Amino acid sequence: YYYQPDGKALPVGHLLKNPAMAVILKRIASEGAEAFYRGAIAQSLVAAVNATEQLTTNITTTDLTHYQPLAREALCSEWQVYRVCGFPPPSSGQLAIMQILGMLEQLEPENSAALNKESFYTAQGLHQYLAASNLAFADRALYLADPEFVEAPANNWLSLIHPAYLQERANEIGESYQGKAQAGQPEKFESSYALQPEQPEYGTSHLSVIDAQGNGIAMTSSIEQAFGSRILVDGGTGLAGGFFLNNQLTDFAFQPQDAAGKWVANRVEAGKRPRSSMSPTLVFSAHADELVASLGSPGGAAIIHFTAKTLLASLGWQLSPQEAIELPNIANFNTPANLLEAGAFSSEIKTGLEKRGYQLQESDLTSGIQMLLVTPQGILGGADPRREGWVAGE
Repeated sequence: YYYQPDGKALPVGHLLKNPAMAVILKRIASEGAEAFYRGAIAQSLVAAVNATEQLTTNITTTDLTHYQPLAREALCSEWQVYRVCGFPPPSSGQLAIMQILGMLEQLEPENSAALNKESFYTAQGLHQYLAASNLAFADRALYLADPEFVEAPANNWLSLIHPAYLQERANEIGESYQGKAQAGQPEKFESSYALQPEQPEYGTSHLSVIDAQGNGIAMTSSIEQAFGSRILVDGGTGLAGGFFLNNQLTDFAFQPQDAAGKWVANRVEAGKRPRSSMSPTLVFSAHADELVASLGSPGGAAIIHFTAKTLLASLGWQLSPQEAIELPNIANFNTPANLLEAGAFSSEIKTGLEKRGYQLQESDLTSGIQMLLVTPQGILGGADPRREGWVAGE
């Protein structure tokens, strides 16, 4: 489908049509979700999976008809003068973002990296951010998994972003890199699980929409890696194209147990949904409950950093969405490597971080974040030039 008869990839600028997808979408639009889970589309999906030689197990149409999507209540918390709402576990995004921003807010105001752009983009400011991130990712590795299978710390996910706990964690941020961070114990909770080692995450697309009445959505969708599982389903149309199946199972822990035999919370289990980093975010005014912003990003685990940076810069520092998005990206995952956007940081900043004990790597960090912000003058939009996003409205 993506190649010419001689095996070469289609050239840049080639108009690639997907007639199978057009028929599939029309069928779902007219017949509803049942058209996907039963009938020709389902049979085509099952046949495509079962024809894949690398797979050792088969699926059936019964597997599809028994699948049940779950509607989960948004996870919301106060930050500055806003109520920030995102997706709850099994997504780790909302909790990790609010942990990072909350820890920075707990630092002494005159010394906090969160104060403004000038204080953030210094060696000291970036150190504080990276230290807070390490602490958040340590909690993520221990606690975050499908809530149908694991218990929330202290039986409440919000315990991870309670101000008292965030103050306790912020107190662990010193003047230099302190090695691999350990998970905390909100309300003295002791987990029975092992830490999940960090592993690569990929993929994802994001869409934000706000209408003239002030209704908004933040939608992040993912097939994980580019082209997902590489299995293309034509929906029984017999036409070219179709849709790709994801390889989202790779978001489960590759190692289900640690060396001592303790189970990892995010291990593979039948019927379980994998942990993700997707962070579709809606922001409201804390008191009037009016929509302020919609944002989100692709980027695997770095989604957490891209979204945190943009929230901080736009709502904390009063930059426009576009200005906030275009600020240099940074990322780390409680591993020795700390990623800086290539060519975006001065030698002074890099030297300052290295003196504080950080190992630095330059990376593209192609975020692709999109944001809409409601202002008295209208809705402002921002699209990341690092990918092919754009802003449209009327």
